[in-house]
Amino acid sequence: MKIYSVFDEAFRPYGAVLENYDTAELLAAMEQIALPEEGTAYLPGIESLESCAVFEQLRERAFGGMPIQLGMCWGHNTKLNCLEYHRSSEVNIGWRDFILLLAKQEEIHDGVLDTSRVRAFRVPKGLPVELYATTLHFAPCHTCPRCGFRVAVVLPAGTNTPLPAFEPSSEEDRRLWMRNKWLLAHPESRQAGDGAQIGLSGVNIDIADEL
Repeated sequence: MKIYSVFDEAFRPYGAVLENYDTAELLAAMEQIALPEEGTAYLPGIESLESCAVFEQLRERAFGGMPIQLGMCWGHNTKLNCLEYHRSSEVNIGWRDFILLLAKQEEIHDGVLDTSRVRAFRVPKGLPVELYATTLHFAPCHTCPRCGFRVAVVLPAGTNTPLPAFEPSSEEDRRLWMRNKWLLAHPESRQAGDGAQIGLSGVNIDIADEL
C-alpha cells in the first residue's frame, strides 16, 4: 500500500495542515502517559493535555471559539478495523510520526465502503492536521513497532462519550456508536463482535509490511 505524505496533493480532499501552533509542551505532556503493552487506548479528554497552552490556541483558532476537548489515542496498531466520522472536523497531533488510514464519506454506497478506497498518509511529529467532517478515519498506525504511537485528538466537547439510549429510525442511526461518532466496522474487528454496524467490505488493511 502506498503511503502518501500529508503534504502531497492527494491529501487535499481529506484535510489540511494547520500552521503556526507551538506543540512542544503538548508533546512533552503526551510522553508522560505510558503506552499499553499491546493494542490501543483512548480518552476523550485528558487534564494534563488540556492544561497545555496550545489547548486555548486550538479552541480559539482551529475550532473558532467552540468548546473542545483534547484527549489522546495511544498504543500499537497497524490495522484498519473500522472507520468513523463526526459532524465536525478533528485535529490530530502526533508525539512522533504516525500514519492515518482515510476514506471519504461519499464513498459509502448502500451503507458499505469497500476498503480498496482507503488511502494511507504519514503525518510528521508535532504537526497539527485537520481531518474534515466527511473524512473517515479511525485509530492511527505507528511508524515504529517498538515505540508505538501517541496522537492527540481534538474534537468538540462531548464527542466520543457514551451515547444516550434512543431508537434508531434510519440506516445512519444504526451506525451511531457514541456521541458524535458514526462507526463502520469490518467483520473481523473487535467492534463488530461488540455489535457495531458492519460497514466495511474487502480486506481489513494491515500496513505492518510497509513499515
